[in-house]
Formats: sequence, C-alpha cells, structure tokens
Amino acid sequence: MSTVATTGAPPRRSLGEFILEQLRPHGPILTPFNIISAPIILAGMVLVVIRFWKGIGAVSNLSQAHPWGVWVGFDVMTGVAFAGGAYILTAAVYVLHAEKYHPIIRATVLNGLLSYMFYSGALMIDLGRPWHIVNPIIGNKFGYSSIMFLVAWHFLLYTLSEFIEFSPAIAEWLHLPKLRQVLKALTLPTVIIGVTLSTLHQSGLGALFLFNKNKLHPLWYTEFLPVLFLVSSVFAGLSMVIFEGSITHRAFRIQIDPKKHHEFDEITLGLARGAAATMYVYLFFELLVFLHGKHWRYLNTGWGAWWLVEMVGFVAIPLALYAHGYERRRLGAIRVAAALTLVGVMLNRLNVCMIAFNWKSPVKYVPAVSEVVITLMVVFLEIWAFRWIVHRLPVLREAPAPAQEG
Repeated sequence: MSTVATTGAPPRRSLGEFILEQLRPHGPILTPFNIISAPIILAGMVLVVIRFWKGIGAVSNLSQAHPWGVWVGFDVMTGVAFAGGAYILTAAVYVLHAEKYHPIIRATVLNGLLSYMFYSGALMIDLGRPWHIVNPIIGNKFGYSSIMFLVAWHFLLYTLSEFIEFSPAIAEWLHLPKLRQVLKALTLPTVIIGVTLSTLHQSGLGALFLFNKNKLHPLWYTEFLPVLFLVSSVFAGLSMVIFEGSITHRAFRIQIDPKKHHEFDEITLGLARGAAATMYVYLFFELLVFLHGKHWRYLNTGWGAWWLVEMVGFVAIPLALYAHGYERRRLGAIRVAAALTLVGVMLNRLNVCMIAFNWKSPVKYVPAVSEVVITLMVVFLEIWAFRWIVHRLPVLREAPAPAQEG
C-alpha cells in the first residue's frame, strides 16, 4: 500500500482552478504602491496606443538630431547595466562556487530576466517603424559585421540563457521534478554561455558610440567606451542587487527562512567590497582617459562642471561610502552608496546617449511628459511582474519537498 507524503504533494486541481488560484491577488489591493503605479500604467498603455496609432512623433520629442532619447538612454542603456548583477553572481555561484551568494541567486536572475524582457521589449515603442525590429537579427540594412547585429543577437541569446537559468524554479512551481533535474543539469553550461554573452553586449553598447566622435562631447567620448561600459555594468549590477535586495527582504520577509535573515547582511558586505573594487578601477580609467586626452580646458566650462558632478558626486563619493561601510560594517552607508551609484550610472548613460550627444547642436532634446510616463509604465510593469512571480514561485523561499511514495 502506498501513501503520499503530505510535505510535497500538491492538491489535485483542474487547469482552470490552477489558473484562477494563480491570478488571485496576494495581500491587500489598495496599497500605496498600487495606488501610485496603477494610474501610471493605465496612462502609459493609452499613450502606447496613441503612439502606434498616430506615430512616434505624437508622444515624443525625438528628432533626426536626437534620435535616441530617454527610452533608449534609460530603458536599454541603463536598464541593461542595472541587470548586470545576474551575470556576475551566476558566475560567482556556479563557476567560482561562492555559495555565500546562493540565497539571492534566483531573485537576481529573475530581476535580470525581467529587465531584459521589459526594457528590450520597450524598443518596439522607440522604433519609428517597429516592424523593422528584425533587421538587426537577420543582418538586413546593418550587415553581419555591424555592432548592432552583434548586440541584437547577444540580447536575444542572453535573455534565453537567463530564462533557462531561472527555469528550475518554474519546474518546482509546476511540481515537475524530472524536468527540474534536466533543467538543473543545463545551469552550468548556460551560465558560462550567458556570462560570455553578457560581457560582450555590455561592452557592445558602449561600442555603438565609437562612430560618434564628432557628436559626443570629448569629456564622455573615448575609444575605451566599451571597457568603461563593461566595468560600470559590474558595480551597477552589484549596487542594484544591494538596493533591490534590501527592499525585497523587507517586502517579502515572511517568505524567507528566519535563520537566513542574518545572511543577507554578510552578503551585502561582500557585494559592497566588489562594487568598491570595480568603482576604483572605473575611476582610475576615467582619470587616465581625462589626462591622456588633455581635457583640462573643459573644466572651466559648464560641461566640465557637469562632468565633475558625475565623477565626484556619483563615483568618488559612493566609492568612499562603500569602502567606509565595508570596513566599519555599516550597512546604512552601503545602502546609501548603492543608491548614489545607481543614480550615477543612470546619469552616465543619459549623458552619453542624450545630454552630451550632439552637444553643439542648437536644437536641444527634452523628453516629453508622455515619454516619461511610458518609461515609468515599463518600470512599474516589471515590478508588478517581479512581485507576482515571487509570491507564487520558490524564488526567496525553499521549494516544497517532492512527493514520495512509501
């Protein structure tokens, strides 16, 4: 006679019952976040309809002089840098066997996966003719040796890699232990491929601007832009893990084993150390480029003051806070450093992509309110998706033990 263990046996339900159960809200609906985000999401969806109905000019201030605005500067350039924590931590955990960071690996991979899906998907809104989005993939118009072709394929393949890395959690959610074993076996080779792809397209985004020497201000243009984009993606990703992880562990505290709450403090200290080290390398490279390019003459201009705001206010100061927080074990200083770092990386990407681009042009680009609303819609939709998945899948909590027969 066989019996089923109560620890891992899910109740038998029809597909319809399962879907209805998963769609049921978890917790109160009228929360401050929902009240703020829901109207913005609805307004953004209306603006997206208008964009595809009347054209991109109806909802944006983009032009031939400024073809890349806040949608590319934030959604793609900044969003991809913020998602860098996924390739760093998967390499640390699965390749270097740094098991210390294993408790946050699924949340980090999920955040990276959703970032690539939502922010890359937002490109459909930015393209004047969205049906041409396949051109970089097939090499049409761009050619097979173009950077755009390389970045497009790396985006596509890395998104698939992150989905495979996260897929064991989906198999556990659906109670498919055999499928989980197969997917688990694919994790290490997928991580190795994913890390390779991610390092290439992080630097590839910087390489897109190598052809714009005459348009990008000298304080931001350098032939080492690919290296700077890659290095900054490391501390941007680690800072996002600290920032997002601090909020996640507070918002979903009930899902985490109480014995593991103290582990996040040690994880945060380790992430701060890595962020400080890479920020030091980045600042060294920036100063080297500045001195080699003999850019002293720009410091007494408005552009020089703006460059110093970025370098001092959002690189040197958070670097000092990271070092201080790590040495004195002050988590508050580390969290402030993470927030400043994220602002600094966003500022750098917007400077390269928008603000310091076409700096001599008499026509200046200022994002339309509708562009900002659509950007916030994408961000809020990603947060809603993250919250929905964490509530239902074993992302922060341990998966139930599989059913056993006896």
